[in-house]
Amino acid sequence: MSAEDSDWENPPQSEIERILKNCRRIAVVGLSSKPSRPSNGVAAYLLKQGFQIIPVNPNETEALNLRAVRDLSSIEGKIDLVNVFRSSKHTLLVVEEVIKIGVPVVWLQEGVISIEAYRKAKSAGVTIIMDRCILKEHSHLRSR
Repeated sequence: MSAEDSDWENPPQSEIERILKNCRRIAVVGLSSKPSRPSNGVAAYLLKQGFQIIPVNPNETEALNLRAVRDLSSIEGKIDLVNVFRSSKHTLLVVEEVIKIGVPVVWLQEGVISIEAYRKAKSAGVTIIMDRCILKEHSHLRSR
């Protein structure tokens, strides 16, 4: 891990738990219709837990029997959290769109870290969680 990689930190566990307890509407960027993809499994779990899921993927028309939208700006109504299944190099553009439409939380899945996206989100007052699996975090919270 380089010095730059350590130049970020996730919110405290209590804040992550508060986010998971209070959010209901989650846009999943990069959600695939293919059941073998991690994005599909995670979003299916979240649906079963009562979250409203909005698939965001310009290459899909539908995922999990839900109509997919091209981008975050195409979503009507309030979004509580954006869960990102894109590589680190694409996350800055997602964070810029999150800021533009006023979503309070962006969550980058395991293995996804972008210092540039982190800094941009933090400077705009957006809570950002990186390199964590929302399914694992929610499952852990439920088991307590």
